[in-house]
Amino acid sequence: MKRALPLLVLALAILWLANTLRDHRADKQLDLEGFGRLPILANGRIKPLDTVARSSLLQLQGRQRVQSGSGATLAPTAWLATVFFDPARADRMRTFEVVHPEVLTLFNLRPEDGDSGKRFSFVQLSGGFPELMRQSQLAQQTDTAARSAFQRAVIQLHLNLNLYHELKHTLAPPDSADFLGELLNFQQNLPAGVAAVRARQQNEPYDEAAFNAMLALGTRFDTLSTASTLRPIPPPSGSANDSSHADWRTTGAALLGTFETGLVDHNVLAYAGLAQAWRGQKHAQFNEIVRLYRDQLQTQFAPELRKTDTEARFNAAAPFYRSMLLYVLAFVLAIFSWLKWPDVLGRTAFWLILCAFIATSAGIATRMWLEGRPPVTNLYSSALFVGWGAVLLCLVLEALYKNAIGSVAAGLIGFSTLLIAHHLSLGGDTLEMMRAVLDSNFWLATHVIIITIGYSATFLAGFLALIYILRGCFTRSLDRPTAAALSRMVYGIVCFATLFSLVGTVLGGIWADQSWGRFWGWDPKENGALIIVIWNAIILHARWGGLVRQRGLMCLAVFGNIVTAWSWFGTNMLGVGLHSYGFMDAAFWWLSAFVISQLAAIALALLRPISPQKTAHQ
Repeated sequence: MKRALPLLVLALAILWLANTLRDHRADKQLDLEGFGRLPILANGRIKPLDTVARSSLLQLQGRQRVQSGSGATLAPTAWLATVFFDPARADRMRTFEVVHPEVLTLFNLRPEDGDSGKRFSFVQLSGGFPELMRQSQLAQQTDTAARSAFQRAVIQLHLNLNLYHELKHTLAPPDSADFLGELLNFQQNLPAGVAAVRARQQNEPYDEAAFNAMLALGTRFDTLSTASTLRPIPPPSGSANDSSHADWRTTGAALLGTFETGLVDHNVLAYAGLAQAWRGQKHAQFNEIVRLYRDQLQTQFAPELRKTDTEARFNAAAPFYRSMLLYVLAFVLAIFSWLKWPDVLGRTAFWLILCAFIATSAGIATRMWLEGRPPVTNLYSSALFVGWGAVLLCLVLEALYKNAIGSVAAGLIGFSTLLIAHHLSLGGDTLEMMRAVLDSNFWLATHVIIITIGYSATFLAGFLALIYILRGCFTRSLDRPTAAALSRMVYGIVCFATLFSLVGTVLGGIWADQSWGRFWGWDPKENGALIIVIWNAIILHARWGGLVRQRGLMCLAVFGNIVTAWSWFGTNMLGVGLHSYGFMDAAFWWLSAFVISQLAAIALALLRPISPQKTAHQ
């Protein structure tokens, strides 16, 4: 049985991952999957409604599930459909996360009034909107670096409420009880209304009731057009630029165009039909409209639908979340392999790491295809790739040494970087439009990739050193062969990191010269990259010169974690320089805690003797 354990666990992991690729309906009566794959233009790119739902919920409350008033859990697409088609019900759902006590006082609320003490509904917050607006305006007048936690929380809640307001106005006016009937009535009365408007313009007798009705509808549609930036309506078939993103329209803009064309856009009617079916709980009708509308879009927007379908499947599969779980399990098994069944548990951990690596690779490849870009385009994708590169090196180490050290390091780094990526995703869509400073596929595929691999290798060297220190200080499992193997691993990885960091930094200078006319400008991000190169060079020269032995090498490698973390995240927190495109002050305390933990590990290694144990045959 022990010998079959690795293959059994591998088979279960593969089946578990493969099961995520199947179609799953959260509600057997509603085709919410098909609805979630419908395309919409948001934040400069065409994406599925499923992505809009998930990214919106992450921004509003930091998670992708919503508790309905009845206690049932709604999937993201079900929540978004409720916001679109039954906003009064959505207003009662507790989807806004508010944790700052002073912000709660603006609404006369207490933590116990919310779900889990921190999630509140739109209805609960509605009474404090005027004061929130005033406080937000005051906070925005304060310099970003000088804002208090209260001011940042007020601004964030204001942004979240604006996002929710946009969502409610995406497909129909929130106060419309029967938008389809309203549109059909508008279509029927349009000729008379247009005739009345033209007659009035020519100072001729006109139907005042028809004129006033058209004026009211024009104002209503104009309000709907300006209330949301989301564009669910594709360009008309056969238009000159029917594949241009610029020609996608808001629902209000499409309805304003009716005054010129004389016909209500069929895409608007389709969504209005979905709203009617949703409110009337006509599930078969809802599903049929979704099917017919998708078939209609297929004739004109087949490439876009392929991408939205793939992205929705990618969202549902959640490869990075599942990889996190596999990394944790592999890490635990690898640790236990040092205590019992080293061969069986070690091989099991290795295969789990490989499964997680393949799942992460598939996720990164899917993102590349969706964006049409190399793998690293923002801080979120850099976290994915740093972990991916480190795990790849760990797999090589484990294949060479077969001592579970590579699996432990892979599990630790893989989980940590994916956890960082998860928290970076809370700001919204991670497939954001390319920032101007990075808009070059060639340099993204060379400088950015190479220097990110340098980050991966430097972190890996530091984490291997942590394994040496922790095993040496707290266990008796660090024997001399293992210590020597760890020393060789760290040395080899530092050599690898030095090469990639140096080449990546030089390529960055060439890119800067082409983009800004100077090779080096002492920008914080540039300085951070240079510091990594210098620190790795210091480690190598200290070892070559005999200034450090095993313990000293490990301490220097652990400090490399601090140097790399500063270059990766710390420079962005400064909010200055040409590379400050990822400013994020919220990570300050986490970065500080990480630095303190690394300094504590170094102090532990220096203050507590580490004496690798002799093996039985030594």
